[in-house]
Parts: sequence; structure tokens; C-alpha cells
Amino acid sequence: MKIMIIGAHPDDAEHFAGGTARLYVNAGHAVRFVSATNGDAGHQELRGPDLAERRRQEARAAAELAGAEAQILNHHDGRLFPTPEAREEIIALIRGWEPDLVLTHRPYDYHPDHRATSILVQDTAYLLTVPSLVPKVPHLRQMPVIAYLEDAFTRPVPFEADVAVDIGPTIEAKIAMLDAHVSQFYEWLPYNQGREREVPLGLQERTDWLGRQVRQRAERTADRCRTLLKVLYGEGRGSEIRYAEAFEASEYGRPLSAETRRELFPFF
Repeated sequence: MKIMIIGAHPDDAEHFAGGTARLYVNAGHAVRFVSATNGDAGHQELRGPDLAERRRQEARAAAELAGAEAQILNHHDGRLFPTPEAREEIIALIRGWEPDLVLTHRPYDYHPDHRATSILVQDTAYLLTVPSLVPKVPHLRQMPVIAYLEDAFTRPVPFEADVAVDIGPTIEAKIAMLDAHVSQFYEWLPYNQGREREVPLGLQERTDWLGRQVRQRAERTADRCRTLLKVLYGEGRGSEIRYAEAFEASEYGRPLSAETRRELFPFF
């Protein structure tokens, strides 16, 4: 299978679905991380082309650790809009790779780039099958399944998981992917959150510090999705899963039926 994860920024795919991505790769499937922006604003000191290049290198390093491909579009960070031109770019992108499953943000999010990315993917769903739009790239005969990455926002509607995946076997790989995004997880995000003094100086110490946060987040997901995990993995294993990532089916794209879920998420 082909799995495309379209995030707004160069670290989003790994942050929200890195563990699941590695499970796909381990099973012999192809994964592509796509960033809709080049990330050229997400730093307290660097900006513009220098930051974009640094984040491109980090994204490539993280994708290599995942066994995935990395693709970064050239929209400016914080300036992504669901324009017709951007929509056609996403149409060409998805058609050109023909993914079976597309994962992206929900349209309810604090960051305008996340919302714009979600809207762009949703708006392409049906148009992927329309021959007269973006005719330079052959149209698809059926839409891929689209599912949303997990978030904690509750208005207008909260995230509701349709799939929860045990990422215990790949949690260390996910930590390594995020560790590759030095500019974000050790510099920008701690600064933006007023926690920069918490970042350890030693390389191993800071990786351990990041790892604790990644595990805690995955533990919270597993706890929130405990009932679903028991349904998918069985009562015994579902009760014991410690780390999870979760996804919500989108009403756009091909429906995620019970049969399709078994095909696209062959982990249960």
C-alpha cells in the first residue's frame, strides 16, 4: 500500500503519526511525509531561506529514520491559504502518487496552516476523479480514504477516533524521528511555550527529556482509546497497550468501512 501523511509543517507527520508510519514501513508498505509549507517562520532566531533549508534537512533525516520519503512544498509558514492554485497543487500531488490512504489535520485547530492544509485535502477529494481539472496528471478512478490526525480541540466538535494503533513496537523510532527536528523540539517549541530552560544541554539527556513527553502523549491516547483498542486488538491485548496513535475517518474521500479498515490498517 501507499500511505501519504500531509501535514502543514515539516515535523507534523512524524509528530502525529510517526509510530504508525514506521509500522507500515516495517510491513513493507510505502510512506510519504508531505509538508504543505516549508516551515520558514517557526523559530525565535532563524527565519526565511536559512530556516527553510535547515528544516528541509531535518525532515529528510527524520524520514530516513522512518524509512519514508519526505516532500516539502514551497508555501511560506503561516501564510498557507486554500486557494484554487494550492488546491490544484494538492490534486497533482495526490494523483501523482496514488495513495491508498491520506492522513491529514482536522479543520478545527489553533494553527491556520493546519486548518488550511485540512481544507485543501478535503477540497481535493472529489476533484481527484474529475478529468478536466489538472489534466496534466491523470485523474483517479476512485478517491483514497482520508483520515484525520488526532488533536485535543473540542469545538465545534471533538476528535472521535475510528482507528487506534498500538505503537509500542515503534515508539523509540518515533522519538528518534522527532529528535531529528532539533530546531523545533529543542529550540522553537520550548521557547514558544516558555520552557526553554527545561531543555537539557547534553545530547542524550535532551533525547531522554523529549522521549518522556512523546511517551506521555502516546499513553494519554491509549487511555482515551482504551475501549476502541479492546475492540480492535481483543480484550487481552487491548487492555495492555501502553502507547497509541489515533485517527478519525473523514466523510470526504472513500468511506472507511469495517472491511476497508482491516485492509488499510493491517495491525489488528
